[in-house]
Amino acid sequence: MSLKPVYLVDGVRTPIGSFGGSLAHVRADDLAAHVIAKLLDRHPDLDRERIADVMLGCANQAGEDNRDVARMALLLAGLPVSVPGETVNRLCASGMSAVANASRAVSEGGGDVYVAGGVEQMTRAPYVLSKSSQAFARNAELFDTSLGWRFVNPKMRELYGVDSMGQTAENVATELQISRADQDKFALWSQQKTAASQQRCRFQPEIVPVATPGAGRGEPGRLFAQDEFPRPDSTLEGLSKLKPAFRTDGKGSVTAGNSAGINDGACALLIASEHAVREFGFTPLARIVATAVVGVEPRTMGLGPVPATQKLLAKTKLTLADMDVIELNEAFAAQVLGCTRRLGLEDQDHRLNPNGGAIALGHPLGMSGARLVLTAAHELQATGKQYALCTMCVGVGQGMATIIARE
Repeated sequence: MSLKPVYLVDGVRTPIGSFGGSLAHVRADDLAAHVIAKLLDRHPDLDRERIADVMLGCANQAGEDNRDVARMALLLAGLPVSVPGETVNRLCASGMSAVANASRAVSEGGGDVYVAGGVEQMTRAPYVLSKSSQAFARNAELFDTSLGWRFVNPKMRELYGVDSMGQTAENVATELQISRADQDKFALWSQQKTAASQQRCRFQPEIVPVATPGAGRGEPGRLFAQDEFPRPDSTLEGLSKLKPAFRTDGKGSVTAGNSAGINDGACALLIASEHAVREFGFTPLARIVATAVVGVEPRTMGLGPVPATQKLLAKTKLTLADMDVIELNEAFAAQVLGCTRRLGLEDQDHRLNPNGGAIALGHPLGMSGARLVLTAAHELQATGKQYALCTMCVGVGQGMATIIARE
């Protein structure tokens, strides 16, 4: 079967909110509906009935994002009831998986127009309480679903361990001998790049503001229009004073300052076939070349981008030297440095996250993979370059990578 070319036509995202920040009073389904509606508002000539599916990544799905948030969001956004919706969960790469699924459907002739993206409302993630399998039991477990393991299978713990995300970063730092100083230096670089990008309004083309309600009685709402997680006043001295967040034995190096945040946000992309591009007069941002996904050891999940990238490059017959932009999700500075060093890149390769990454911008899990693709596409347009690699690690031991090209 001959595969058809796939195009990223357009995309929008909300500003990324801090934990308990400006998006704290906005539901996940409303966040997702907002970006879908705003994306389609930019294309009034597109017949909504022609949208073959809406695919959204979401890692939690335990609260207001339950019961197929993609389907609920498209209905809330005003799409016809005939348009279906699918929610995808590959944890941190959920948004990228949604984009990959939509791209695959287009390439195989399943439809001409898809909406793909992701949403995560980590502030509003609920606590969950286990149910007992017998009457009057007293072994109920309570978990915060914002991040991490819950209801762990004892066999999983025995076979692979159930290290937290931060502990997996410590594992990478230890195994690859990545120093605290190098991690803090990388984190500062991320903050500096994001600050410079915000100053020149680099993210403005991809952000759609969100009208947020007031936090309390009588407090007016406001228009939230810029990522609020970055800390532009960061310094190496300040970062060096932060205590390790995941080890208490005095040997830890992973801190809140060199890690991604716990954040809120949503992103939606318009994916289309060549036929739809001609029919509706779209001007694509990029062509989606290919995607690859792999599994790795859960305890060093942060290294997942390495084999994912290698698999994808082999598949496309491209090389790292061909990549003009590299968007590598910054779950942790230790994890990024582990990947770049294994891939043979300099710690501060000029192609790497040119506008900063998740350490500065934040990491709403289900949204981030789609955001990487959108940000990379805009960077290719802004610079006139050709290829971008987007890659990320995934909890429970996976890696995913996508290549896009400016046409």
